[in-house]
Amino acid sequence: MDYQEHTYEEKNAAFERLMRVLDELRVKCPWDRKQTNASLRPNTIEETYELCDALMNDDAQDICKELGDVLLHVAFYAKIASEQGRFDMADVCNRLCDKLIFRHPHVFPPNEETAQKASVAIKTEEQVLEQWEKIKQREKDGNTSVLSGVPGHLPTLIKAYRIQDKARGVGFDWEERSQVWEKVKEEIAEFEAEVENMSTDKAEAEFGDVMFSLINAARLYHINPDNALERTNRKFIRRFNFLEARCRDLGKNMADMTLAEMDEIWEEAKRTENPA
Repeated sequence: MDYQEHTYEEKNAAFERLMRVLDELRVKCPWDRKQTNASLRPNTIEETYELCDALMNDDAQDICKELGDVLLHVAFYAKIASEQGRFDMADVCNRLCDKLIFRHPHVFPPNEETAQKASVAIKTEEQVLEQWEKIKQREKDGNTSVLSGVPGHLPTLIKAYRIQDKARGVGFDWEERSQVWEKVKEEIAEFEAEVENMSTDKAEAEFGDVMFSLINAARLYHINPDNALERTNRKFIRRFNFLEARCRDLGKNMADMTLAEMDEIWEEAKRTENPA
């Protein structure tokens, strides 16, 4: 598909079209009319994961489609709120814009003095992030703790990354990122000791520490641990599918094969992905 950037008028028209279509569905469609925040929530989670899959595959057509599905849910929640007299989509957009402007004084300076200071102080991505966290702490949104802004329901791996990133924002971090490796080695040794002691509860706690330290290392070296793990998940699935297919071609049952035989085919799968 040939892509051409739409004008602001065209984008506004498309957004208005979405809202009008949703308004009509809410009145005329029995399913849409019945939906509530609670009934939509599971679907929202599913649509978000489908978008994440599309993003990992870097499929433009699929990303576009899944973004539309997620946008529909955002608009739907705003529509429900407007029917309840609480807020509408304009409030959602304006509140977001206000927050973005407030948290980017180096881009949208409230006055000339701020503009001059920002032009000198804010030069790097790291400085932007530090400023972002400081501004968030000044906002009166009920978050009295640095870590209170981390949603409790986040997936555990992502939550660990966000906790560490929040702590970094107020200076609680390694002076040199290479220092993290001593912590990783320390946590692995403690985990191994508890495994040797056959203490399941303590081993689980220490394994959590190992994972937390590895996520910290990933953060320090600008690696997204969730993306990294998903890449490995997909790689394992791809190679295991190759193993299954090769076994079928050879007329063998995997359950009857030795580990050495399966490893030989596994190495073949790796060679097909990374030919010499």
